[in-house]
Amino acid sequence: MKLKYIVKIFVITYFIFGITNSFAESKVVYIDMNEILNKSKVGAFVEKELTKLHETKLEDFKKTEEDLKKKEIDLVSKRNILARNEFDAKVKLLNEDAQKYQAERRKWFDEIAIKRNKARAEVLKSLDPIIANYFEKNQILLILYKRNIAIGSSELDITDAIIDQLNIKLPSIKLN
Repeated sequence: MKLKYIVKIFVITYFIFGITNSFAESKVVYIDMNEILNKSKVGAFVEKELTKLHETKLEDFKKTEEDLKKKEIDLVSKRNILARNEFDAKVKLLNEDAQKYQAERRKWFDEIAIKRNKARAEVLKSLDPIIANYFEKNQILLILYKRNIAIGSSELDITDAIIDQLNIKLPSIKLN
């Protein structure tokens, strides 16, 4: 007799909780931050400007590098003509020039990385209120990063909606 009541309670509980769960709307979505940073207007603008700056500076570096190679070839060709201490002094000067070039090149790459990080931080700062507004407006329970999801339905991806709102709010930024 007790078994009959236990089975009834189990069946009723299953129907109550099973039906409730099956009609619950999923409010978990995901967002691809890399896509936002690369495909939004502001992200494309930042990447284009930094690439332009970088390519211009790389041309200067290439000219400097060619000049150093010419100096080295010239110095090697005069090796037997010059006195030993004069040759050593010129080698030392050439090495100092090469070290200055390498230091300048490293400094430039560091500056570009800093500019890229500052630009991304500014974009992310503008993105926070957009995501928060979307979160509240659409009554979302949880937003996950796409990189943390193995497989997910494309219907749960809100990246394009966020990109559209970001394009309206922040079409470009000032690079320092």
